[in-house]
Amino acid sequence: MFLLQSLFFTGLFIVWYSYIGYGMLIWILVRIKKMLKQKPPLPDQFDYPHLTLVVAAFNEKEVIREKIENSIYLDYPPEKLDILFITDGSTDGTNEIASQHSKIRVLHQPDRKGKVAAIHRAMTHISTPIVVFSDANTLMNKDSLKKIARHYSDPNTGGVAGEKKIMTSNLEKAAGAGEGIYWKYESFLKKLDSEFYTVVGAAGELFSIRTQLYEYVSDHILLDDFIISLKVCQKGYRVAYEPGAYAMEPPSGSIEDEKKRKVRISAGGFQSIVILKDLLNIFRYPTLSFQYISHRVLRWAVCPFLLPILLITNIIIVIYQPTPVTIALLTLQIIFYAAAITGWLLAEIKIKIKLLYIPYYFLFQNYTLYLGLVRFIKGNQSVLWEKATRKAQSLSK
Repeated sequence: MFLLQSLFFTGLFIVWYSYIGYGMLIWILVRIKKMLKQKPPLPDQFDYPHLTLVVAAFNEKEVIREKIENSIYLDYPPEKLDILFITDGSTDGTNEIASQHSKIRVLHQPDRKGKVAAIHRAMTHISTPIVVFSDANTLMNKDSLKKIARHYSDPNTGGVAGEKKIMTSNLEKAAGAGEGIYWKYESFLKKLDSEFYTVVGAAGELFSIRTQLYEYVSDHILLDDFIISLKVCQKGYRVAYEPGAYAMEPPSGSIEDEKKRKVRISAGGFQSIVILKDLLNIFRYPTLSFQYISHRVLRWAVCPFLLPILLITNIIIVIYQPTPVTIALLTLQIIFYAAAITGWLLAEIKIKIKLLYIPYYFLFQNYTLYLGLVRFIKGNQSVLWEKATRKAQSLSK
């Protein structure tokens, strides 16, 4: 029974640390760091670097016009901004629509080899010192490029991650509302990570790097943005976080569409852990490894498998050697799972209780990690993924 109790409480601590404790710890460390040394503020005005905005677009006819207009009217010195759209494989007229605009350079070939291959090809056409990547189905706020560019006044900054915002309304189902809550928490952690040392992996909706630091990874990479940004960190640079630069997109149209997206990301997460195995060596990358393991590895590769173990061991302990603490913990677990199931059932009949979306989306994410692991092991997750349907609403709202 002692071994069982040790397994239970150790597992409970790891899950708590991964989702809550790490955020608390990094918050304390950031406060201490600020007390010991004040970081100089970013300059409001300086000689903005020449940069290229790269947008990979595959069959984005429904949103491409809005994305083009958004890109053209970004507030950045026009003589220092190049805009490059790469539309490889598109068959719905996306490349023809983009080619109508003189301010946009379009690269297109009929073969579709995936986003990573398209980005690699785009990079061979870039000569500016800074490159900014943005998805075709997102809109950037007007001064996002200026806010990103000012971080490069620090020579130790190798990349800048923007913020992803999920636009939800009071009518959204659990897929959208849960996704929005999750990204708000992720944004909070990214801010703390950046203030402590570096963002642990950028999101492809909006991120930037120094062109010279770009590393050509395999065309079969699933999470190119995550791996490319961490490769920058492995070179000794940090990736800063700029919440004032954000990419907005509507939530997934349904829980099934969100499931497709999450399973692909989960498969990519396990792939990333293998590719970035050197980052597991905390002696080689002390600070970076601490953040990477705490924020990503535990959440992707450990916690999903601890959840059923925690429930089963808790039940056995309560049956054979109950204590007030273990009974209380089992009760909390039962309430949590019941809330998650209730949140799912109510969402199906369009009854909105936002508090229940949190346990529901938590379990949903961990479920997709199981599916993602299966796909990764089987090797049947293609880089030519089927895009998840997003809510049919104007991105500019």
